[in-house]
Parts: sequence; C-alpha cells; structure tokens
Amino acid sequence: MATDQTPWLDDRQQQVWRDWLRVGSRLPAALNRQLQRDSDLSLQDFDVLVQLTDVDEGRVRVSALAAALGWERSRLSHHVTRMERRGLVAREECDDDGRGAFVVLTPTGRAAIERAAPGHVRTVRSLVFDALAPAEVEALGEALAAVLGRLEPS
Repeated sequence: MATDQTPWLDDRQQQVWRDWLRVGSRLPAALNRQLQRDSDLSLQDFDVLVQLTDVDEGRVRVSALAAALGWERSRLSHHVTRMERRGLVAREECDDDGRGAFVVLTPTGRAAIERAAPGHVRTVRSLVFDALAPAEVEALGEALAAVLGRLEPS
C-alpha cells in the first residue's frame, strides 16, 4: 500500500506513461505483422539481421549480439537456432576462444534483409515519422536519449 510520501505521477505524466506503454506494445506488433506479411521475417529476425549487416564481416560474437539486442543468451541461442534452420544465419566456433562462438550472416540472410528493408522503412516512416514535425523528431530523439542514458550503462 502506498503512503503519502509516494511520488505519484501527475495527470500529464500518467497519460504520457500510458501512451508510451501502448506504443511499446502496438508498434512492435504492427512492425512484426508487416515483416511477416511482406518478407516472412519476424521483427526479432530483422533485429538480428540488422546487427549482422551493421558490421563489415557479417559476424558477431554471441555475447556481443545478445548485449546489443538486450536479450538473454538463452533467448538468443534459441532464436538463432530457428534462424539457422531457415538458412538465414550460421554459427562458427571462435578459433581464439574454444568457449566462444560467432553468429554469421549467410547469403540467404543478406538477401532476406535486403528484400525486407524497403517495406520495413516505409512502415516505420508511415507509423512514426510521417506523424511528427521535424521539431518533434528532435524532441523525441532527445527524450529517448535521456531515458536510454538511465537504462544503459555508460
């Protein structure tokens, strides 16, 4: 039970918080539906493939990939296994460290993200950026950076 000393959200903060939660559930669901419909990729598949295409070698250590995605290693392992079955990624042992492994982008995975990216960008633009004025994009960027600064270690 709360006491009088609980710093409750004011009405505006409460509304913004509830809107944030709704966006946090509805936006990923909408993006996932579009990706599934247009490219047979899930949003999680797309997230993994983005991380792999962001590096020249198309390969990332499992631990670094899990950290970049904010996923537990076990979740990543299960997801990578599903993606391996579809030929999107492969695993490679790390020659320097017998315990480590890499997740590697395959030609099939590269082709899949190249096909999916244009539709994904159109959907992101339509659902998010087309609704905002340039000043609102700047304000949103600053607000997200401030919140992420509290969530992510420096």
